[in-house]
Amino acid sequence: MSKVPSLSLFKRAAYADVQQGFTLVEILVAIVVLSFGVLGVVGMQAAALQSNHAARNQSTAVALGRELADLMRGNKDVALETTASANPYLVDNYTGTLPTISANCFTEACTSTVAVAQYDMNQWLARVSAALPQARVVVCLDDTPYSSATGLPEWDCPSTPGKTMVVKIGWTQKSLDSAASAPEKASAAGSRPAVVLPLIAGSTT
Repeated sequence: MSKVPSLSLFKRAAYADVQQGFTLVEILVAIVVLSFGVLGVVGMQAAALQSNHAARNQSTAVALGRELADLMRGNKDVALETTASANPYLVDNYTGTLPTISANCFTEACTSTVAVAQYDMNQWLARVSAALPQARVVVCLDDTPYSSATGLPEWDCPSTPGKTMVVKIGWTQKSLDSAASAPEKASAAGSRPAVVLPLIAGSTT
């Protein structure tokens, strides 16, 4: 004679059926946690891309500074002059307007070393503008290119020229201030050079 299942067995079976699968709340919590994880990865990727871009600009500026030093060593008689009228390699404040040249040394003969220097700077500054966004360049004689108070580089050159020629290069980049809403422009008041390199044209002897 078969036995009729007890009511408790039916209750346990029904309870087991209820426990299978996930509830809607559990699924929503899992989606929220996954979303935060994805957002974190995206944020890290964006920060990495920005850092790579800044590093690439920094490396480009250093390479351009070394190139200028090579150009000056190739024309050191002019590069060693201490006045802008005699030394076209000195740049007061370049922000996009290329200096004029007396002759195109690529298509015609330059008859003086000053003309060669003018052409060198015209072409070099054009390369700087093409490689760096809204570039700013200053080349001057400055023994103290860094502020004595803050230790940070400065655009201004002393009224009394020093003995060390330096190139100061800046460009538009994201502000170091996280609260800033716009990129930091090198031409803006209060900005600072991103790269400062000494230029050794050679010896007078």
